[in-house]
Amino acid sequence: MPQVKPSAMRDMSVDEIRHRIDELRQELFQLRFRNTLKQLDNPLKIRTSRREMSRLITVLSEKERASK
Repeated sequence: MPQVKPSAMRDMSVDEIRHRIDELRQELFQLRFRNTLKQLDNPLKIRTSRREMSRLITVLSEKERASK
């Protein structure tokens, strides 16, 4: 799935953000697994996935704080 821009992340609903975080966790697991088997063609995908997930977690916490 393509990378989501931070402005688009803020427009997503809380459920969409949680679903995307779950997808990224699964993708990150697969990337790390393939990296240990030396089958990963671009190891930088691990970094981009990890950073996108952290951005989504940040946006999610902002939304949860704003709703309280």
